[in-house]
Amino acid sequence: MLIRNRPPKILSGREFTVQEIQDIQETVDACGLPWTELVYTICEHLDWVTPTGRYKERSCVSALRRLEALGLIKLPARQPIRRPDVEVVPGRATDPEEELTGTVRDVAPLQLELVLGKSDTRLWSEYVARYHPLGYRRPFGAHQRYFLVGKRERRLGCLLFAAAAWALAERDRWIGWSAQDRAQRVNWVVANTRFLLFPWVRIKNLASKALSLAAERIRGDWQQRYGYAPVLLETFVEVGRYRGTCYQAANWIRLGVTRGEGRMGRHSRHPSVPREIYVYPLVADFRSFLQGRSDGAAQPSAATERRAEA
Repeated sequence: MLIRNRPPKILSGREFTVQEIQDIQETVDACGLPWTELVYTICEHLDWVTPTGRYKERSCVSALRRLEALGLIKLPARQPIRRPDVEVVPGRATDPEEELTGTVRDVAPLQLELVLGKSDTRLWSEYVARYHPLGYRRPFGAHQRYFLVGKRERRLGCLLFAAAAWALAERDRWIGWSAQDRAQRVNWVVANTRFLLFPWVRIKNLASKALSLAAERIRGDWQQRYGYAPVLLETFVEVGRYRGTCYQAANWIRLGVTRGEGRMGRHSRHPSVPREIYVYPLVADFRSFLQGRSDGAAQPSAATERRAEA
């Protein structure tokens, strides 16, 4: 039985009141719905949707499991709402090409091409599965893929931006985040989780230029697709394997080194190797916004404006 003076719970970036938790249990008990329909029903009852109106089913599933683990609700038997990774088998379209050398000027004009259709998504996935050291993994939650494209529409690489790490001590201290601030606003931080220049592409300063292009347009693309614009980028560089030179050249800020924990912090069941943490502010008042002291009318950062003028 729930105790009425229990404080609200912040789960999956949302605050749950005692009354809402009781309403969830009543929905479970009264409706007898299959698991998937139950999740959609709870999202609808709580008006738990993205800025574009989609149900936040993955966030809802995570919150329901946590509420059950805390002994606050009892859920029916269920199957997770999950799309397992599909094995990607590269085809001839991603075979190695003739080596390309020179400078950025030699391959200009450069642009980032949105990857949205099924055929382009499949091709992007094949490139990443074949040539990226971490391979391919289906992105979780909000994400955006890009092809890096040079003159004559020649593809030079791939980038992926997706959900930020949930808990990251160095980043959270640097922002000045409390646990509640982070829970409510972590979606405004976006991670560069894949960055690949094809192995036959050897263009000086191309990597930092690609990162600059991404910083200029990620807010607009995210706004159009998901209904809000992120204010901070983050990424991780494996210690001992890479030096992070391109991020440094693109003016990303090094915060420190992770402790080798997974993306959910110390509670993760998936430890990883230590990685350097880099961040890039997209707006000048990002810290005020992430701390809840700004109304969100953020302006581009000075660095982003300088690149736009270049």
